[in-house]
Amino acid sequence: MRDCLYLFRERPPAAATAQHEKFGTTEIAKSVGLSGMIVTIDGPAGAGKSTAAKTLAARLGFRFLDTGAMYRAVAFAAQRRGIDLADEAELLRVAQEIQIELRDPLVLLDGEDVTRALRTMEVTSLTRHAASNAGVRNYLVALQRACAEGQNVVTEGRDQGTVAFPDAACKIFLTATPEERARRRMQDLEARGEKFDFETVLARQHERDQRDRAREVGPLAPAADAVLVVTDGMSMEEVVDHLEMLVRRKQ
Repeated sequence: MRDCLYLFRERPPAAATAQHEKFGTTEIAKSVGLSGMIVTIDGPAGAGKSTAAKTLAARLGFRFLDTGAMYRAVAFAAQRRGIDLADEAELLRVAQEIQIELRDPLVLLDGEDVTRALRTMEVTSLTRHAASNAGVRNYLVALQRACAEGQNVVTEGRDQGTVAFPDAACKIFLTATPEERARRRMQDLEARGEKFDFETVLARQHERDQRDRAREVGPLAPAADAVLVVTDGMSMEEVVDHLEMLVRRKQ
C-alpha cells in the first residue's frame, strides 16, 4: 500500500493531483469487501463529524481523511508568518509551501505537532479565510482527491459530497440542533482549557454557519443524494452504529 504526504513544499496547485497522503502502513480490512469506496460525512460545526468519521473509519478498516485540519493548518501557518489572511494570493502561497501530515490522532505542520493549537477558538475563527479562498480550496480539494484515489476512505468536511467527491458511494449529512452543537463545542473547548459562556459559543457558531452556507466556493449544503442524520439525543456509539449500517447498505 502506498505511503504519501498530504502537502509538499513549493508545489503549485496544478501538481496537486500527483501528490499523496501519508496515512501510515495499516492495511485496509479485507472483511469489508470493498475497493476504493468513498464515504463522505458533511455537516455544520459541532455536529460531531470528526469523532464520528474517525470512529467509523476505524470500525470499517478504512482510512480517515480530516479535511478540516487541512484548512485549519493553512490558516494557522499564515498567522504564524504574519500574513494578511485576506490576501488571497499570499494565503495560497502558504498552502503550497507548507507540509501537513495527518498521523491520527496527530496533525503535524512542517514536522511540528500542532494538533491542540488547531482546535482553539482563535484558529477556528481564522479558518474561514482558508475555507473561502478559491485558490486554496481548489488546491486542497485536488489533494484530497489524489489521496483518496483507489482507497477505502471516510472523509469529513463541508463539501465532501458536493464538490470533492460528488460520485462517492455513500454520502451522509450529519447535523444537530444549534443548541446541541454549541453545547458539544463548549465541552470540547473546556477539555482544552478554554472557557467561553454558552451564549458566546452559540453566537459564534451561528456566524460560522452563515458564512459556511453563503461562501461562493464549497458552501455548506447536503448533497442531493446524501442521507440526513440528526444526532440529538444519540450517543456517539449510537451515531456510529447508524452510520455503519448506512455504509454497509451500499456494499
